[in-house]
Amino acid sequence: MHRTGFVLLTVTLCACGDAAQPTPPRPPAQSDLTGWYEVRRGPAFDVATLPSLGGSTARGNSINARGWVAGYANLPDGQTRHATLWRDGSIQDLGTLGGPNSNVAWPGQNDRTTIAGIAELAQLDTLNESWSCSAFFPSITGHVCRGFVWENGAMRALPVLGGENGFATGVNDRGDVVGWAETTVHDPTCNTPQVLQFRAVQWDARTHRALELRPLRGDSTSAATAINDRGQVVGISGNCDVAVGEFSARHSVMWDHGRPHRIDDFGGVAWNTPMAINDEGDVAGFANSGSAAGGTFDPRAFLWTRSGGTRNLGTLPGDVSSQATGINNDKQVVGVSCGDAVCRAFLWQNGVMLDLNRLVGQGFKDTLVSAQDINDDGAITGRLMEANTGKGFAFIATPRRGKQ
Repeated sequence: MHRTGFVLLTVTLCACGDAAQPTPPRPPAQSDLTGWYEVRRGPAFDVATLPSLGGSTARGNSINARGWVAGYANLPDGQTRHATLWRDGSIQDLGTLGGPNSNVAWPGQNDRTTIAGIAELAQLDTLNESWSCSAFFPSITGHVCRGFVWENGAMRALPVLGGENGFATGVNDRGDVVGWAETTVHDPTCNTPQVLQFRAVQWDARTHRALELRPLRGDSTSAATAINDRGQVVGISGNCDVAVGEFSARHSVMWDHGRPHRIDDFGGVAWNTPMAINDEGDVAGFANSGSAAGGTFDPRAFLWTRSGGTRNLGTLPGDVSSQATGINNDKQVVGVSCGDAVCRAFLWQNGVMLDLNRLVGQGFKDTLVSAQDINDDGAITGRLMEANTGKGFAFIATPRRGKQ
């Protein structure tokens, strides 16, 4: 299985995929010629639009070795979102935990048919928090939200650390799940309406018990975004804030045998978020461009390796920000690059960031807005914008000639 993961916080803001509009083709910039020449030799990918649950918004956030795609699809009312599984050309609504919404918000599945995500319960949050999940649903409902595991056709809630809410992001082939959960501590670094502290969690595959992963020294909270088959976990460390990024993501971290180690960033003080880790321990994510950004969201995609440290992957030509969301074991990285009003899916490989829209056939009229995950065969999932309707749907892009 490839390992990837996506925060809290964050790719929440990858709602850039929800708002982006198609952009017409343009001549290639000099820095983009590698991708252009590759396209001129012929399409690299076949793209299929995946079915919906009747709404106008859907996105694939995870793809495993079987080619299963997991993510979300809105229902026809436009106010409700359900965790969704696409396999063998069919779509399956994974349901909820009794509340209105659910989502597979990260690349949260393994190669053994286990899926991790978030779902609302029937009961309401007694502290009136909006919690992390609200950034991944169409509206704030006030319901308690928990991390879930879906396997053998059933969804079960994951335990928390004494508080009410939890969030699950990733699962490895051993079945270990990671995410974060509220404790009982009323944390003074929380911003209203958040009240309770939260900590990164690893849920054991056999006992289902929640193991707390502590933040870096001096930080209040932590959250885990991805885990690989070696048991290495990545995530964030910082203040409680509003539990959806910003200063909650003051630092990027890796937990190796439970001990947190800081991952270098670009000097920013917020939004430093690793999203994915492969089995070699290579990490992809995004970090604020520098200290001048403060708490403003100004991300750049990065790749961290043990030998090379943190590398800024830049943006597509003409864009101003980028986020990396998935990585496979060949160090192919996918994500989204955004201009002032338009976002485009990218594939980074061999030191070059390519516009995924230029790697498909000329007859393809839709716009690939975001790439969320990539498996070891090079198949990619994410979100596209239909040219004729402006609606957003999940897609799968399959390499035509093996690995690119």
